[in-house]
Amino acid sequence: MDDLEILEADDDYYAFLNIPRDATFDQINSAYKSLSRIYHPDKHTDPDKKKDAEILFNRIKTAHQILSDAEKRNIYDLLGTKGLKTEGWELIHRKASPNEIREEYERLQREKEERRLQQLTNPKGNITLNINCTDIFNSYDVDYDIEPSLLSSIEISGMSMFQSIEVPLANNDAATLSGNLSVSNGQGNGRFTLSARRVLSSKGWIELDMGAGNGIVIGGKGLRNFGKRFFVNGQVNVNVRQNGIVPSLVGSLAIQLDRHTVGYLTYTAAGLSSSLSTVLERNSEKNYMNLTFSLGLPHSFIACNYIRRMMEYEAKLKLSGKIGTFGFQTEYGIEKKVSKYSSIHASVMVGVPTGVVMKIRFMRSSQSYNFFIQLSEEIIPAAVFYATAVPIVSYFILKKCILEPMDAEHHKKVVQKKKEMNEQKLQQKRREAAAAISLMQAQYERICTEEEQKDGLLILYAFYGKFNDDDDNTSLDKITIHEDSSLIDVKIPLQCLVKDSAIVVHSSSLKYDLPGFFDPAIGEDKVLKIQYKYRNQIDSIEFDEKDEIKLPLQI
Repeated sequence: MDDLEILEADDDYYAFLNIPRDATFDQINSAYKSLSRIYHPDKHTDPDKKKDAEILFNRIKTAHQILSDAEKRNIYDLLGTKGLKTEGWELIHRKASPNEIREEYERLQREKEERRLQQLTNPKGNITLNINCTDIFNSYDVDYDIEPSLLSSIEISGMSMFQSIEVPLANNDAATLSGNLSVSNGQGNGRFTLSARRVLSSKGWIELDMGAGNGIVIGGKGLRNFGKRFFVNGQVNVNVRQNGIVPSLVGSLAIQLDRHTVGYLTYTAAGLSSSLSTVLERNSEKNYMNLTFSLGLPHSFIACNYIRRMMEYEAKLKLSGKIGTFGFQTEYGIEKKVSKYSSIHASVMVGVPTGVVMKIRFMRSSQSYNFFIQLSEEIIPAAVFYATAVPIVSYFILKKCILEPMDAEHHKKVVQKKKEMNEQKLQQKRREAAAAISLMQAQYERICTEEEQKDGLLILYAFYGKFNDDDDNTSLDKITIHEDSSLIDVKIPLQCLVKDSAIVVHSSSLKYDLPGFFDPAIGEDKVLKIQYKYRNQIDSIEFDEKDEIKLPLQI
């Protein structure tokens, strides 16, 4: 769970009125009138109860005012109470559609972010390590006085590093400083580049580049939109070396074929090599596919890439294949999100002449660390098996021994922080819940009498919160609530929700926002356990936090 989601609590007006998210104006009014009969201050003569009723009635009135006002309800549905409190909000006093509301909110957020970016840089980095382990799987007939160890069979064959820093100069101007250094088989080279970009309009931008490394490089890039379906981009570089001048050119035309599909036609020329490529790219919510045809000198190929996004597992399954004049290769792998800002990618590349390569990539925000491990120069089944099995086994060991304990410790700290930050609010909610139950007493007794007379629905026991192991093994009639308990008794509030021998609590509602409830276990997974009697039959049931409640089970 996101730290901000844990630390920011938002009032659920739908839960407090116990109405669905798509409730009509009549349903909102009906819920308001029903609760007003219990909590309106004029209904109570006792000074203490009258004071408690005023607090609760103000919450009811606020919920009714926001949900019965179409504009405020749109804002609340999209953004919660923070949207109603946003500084600079300009839509409260005029008609607006949900899209207009969201656009206005995003505009305000962008302006805030742009001001922040004026003072900050945007670093990006990449470190790649090439590791040669071919001696493990490719044995040679060489006499060794000493048997080689596993470590002596591993060689660092190359390494490259890239780092860039972006410096915003104005809203439409930015400069980028970048550098890269690479070493392979004892030979190295590097380059330093300074780029300046200007956004000309919503239709395009230009960029000028100047670099030094293997000679001086001067060039430029640009992009231009032509309507909603077409755009072109291009790049021209001139590399001035000791042995001559090497120009390069890249030009691309893109066409939006439909909502999810884009086609590209790209021409590339650099020195004596050139190519013409056609790319068809389709990108939807769960799938990404890229099909490339490239005709060039000295290399022509056909390639296909497929990505399946598995949202429920926060993972991506990746498959690719490529065949050309220099051979073929296939690659399969998976990317898994391991924290809010970090993910791990592991894949296996098999081909000719590449052999078997295992790729491991760790990404943390805008930084990535890549390990390309050459297991064999030929396609050897044992190398393919180990390249597939080792990352899977390593991930589960990492998950069980490191990630899960770290997540548990982090979650514990965040929950504790939230408890400390919300201690005052929690005490207020606790007092409000106690006050609500006190004000419900007369209604509770009346409903119990009515339900008993017709063998209707009676709540015998009801507890809400986080159950520990002892509570899980204890029957509801023997559970006791102490001061520091993570459980609360909600028998009376639930009984007061009974109408015509039935209870309905909508799945969109957080149960701790129901009248008479509060959150006794902040940041923890909570359940509601109920034992009830209906038609002289006793039954028990358990509900998760967002489960819809329908009692009795026959309805």
